[in-house]
Amino acid sequence: MNALGRHILVEFYNCSPELMNDVVHIENSMVAAAETAGATVINSTFHHFSPYGVSGVVVIQESHLAIHTWPEYGYAAVDLFTCGDSVDPWVSYNYLKDAFKASHGSAMECRRGQLDLLKRMDFNLESLRDVSAKPEEKIGTITRDVWFTERDENIALSLKHSGNQLYKKDSPYQRVEIFETFAYGNLLTLDGMVMCTQKDEYVYHEMITHVPMFSHPKAKRALVIGGGDGGTVRELLRYGQLEEVTLVEIDELVIEACKLHLPETAVAFDNPRLNLLVEDGIKYIKECENERYDLIIVDSADPVGPGEGLFTAEFYHEVYRCLTKDGIMITQSESPRFNSGVFVEIYDTYKQIFGKEKVHCYLAAIPTYPTGTWSFSYCSKGDAHPLQFDVNAAAAFSVEQGLKYYNEDIHKAAFALPNFVKELLNAKPGQVTNEYSAEPTA
Repeated sequence: MNALGRHILVEFYNCSPELMNDVVHIENSMVAAAETAGATVINSTFHHFSPYGVSGVVVIQESHLAIHTWPEYGYAAVDLFTCGDSVDPWVSYNYLKDAFKASHGSAMECRRGQLDLLKRMDFNLESLRDVSAKPEEKIGTITRDVWFTERDENIALSLKHSGNQLYKKDSPYQRVEIFETFAYGNLLTLDGMVMCTQKDEYVYHEMITHVPMFSHPKAKRALVIGGGDGGTVRELLRYGQLEEVTLVEIDELVIEACKLHLPETAVAFDNPRLNLLVEDGIKYIKECENERYDLIIVDSADPVGPGEGLFTAEFYHEVYRCLTKDGIMITQSESPRFNSGVFVEIYDTYKQIFGKEKVHCYLAAIPTYPTGTWSFSYCSKGDAHPLQFDVNAAAAFSVEQGLKYYNEDIHKAAFALPNFVKELLNAKPGQVTNEYSAEPTA
């Protein structure tokens, strides 16, 4: 061979869109393509982007294999670069064409480092080192860096995972996936958006339940719309006063996935006080009798896909009708920093239905949610107020139940709002500028 290396620039067309968005399949295929060609794999680093697209590289002893995919076009751009003549990159090309189910591919080979243009130079390697040489790695040891990334227009969250996807199924409503991350344990995503993780789910679930329960100690019946991971009903069922807890979840695959891989959140599904219904929460509310529930928690995903209908004035009017005279509605109300426009719009809707003085916002720190600051709404139909609660009872409950986030001080402090949040709560839809929002408001 009259060159240092062979570099093949590859384009694969009409690939399977599903496979082009599957980071686990792509990483496994790229590693296998390298090994099939006789290369020695050193490291693999791959990112999955939300909602779609994968980038990655396999570092081999003989150079590298790199890829970026466009699932929406069924297209992949691939670089196959091998040094020396011991590895044939065309073997990798053929392997990947089959693995990606491409109808056809095009490729151009370049010879890199033409030897007749190079002059070998002698140099002292030790004089170039500032530190001692790295110990030689054991042959056959592969370091894997496979990443899930939830990416929006201006911000992203990346979590490294094992590369072995624990759960992946498509329901009629959404794609349900669970990844085994190193920093936060098992991660539940719906259509590529983070829902909860083993290591920080307690923040969300404790704050969405214990704040209303301590300000409404006479509550007997509670309804949860959404919340198929089970964390909200787990917290509600800590209260012996509740005679009935109804959970309405539209997607049975969410329940299945969490039972299998998020057992800490799904622990209460067999509780005899739980009435579990797999059906549309919007339809359930429309058919619900007047003044049925003391507490209704809307534990919804973001306002897209199956959760979109849970962010409408019509839905909240129905919730109001279903509440008892002293009833409370709690919702997750997005991040005031991430999407200020949606935040302002939903609070304006709450105020029109419940009255301005009956609507309160409180915050919690959830590191795996966009911006890390998340909000909840507290809307009372009667005279219940979130800061009128038995402080001593809350303190004792927090200790007795071994809660990880909620306590009597957090309860009070959560309603101490930054000035920018206060300004947003007093704004009207259409008045929000990009001053505070991480996402464009137009």
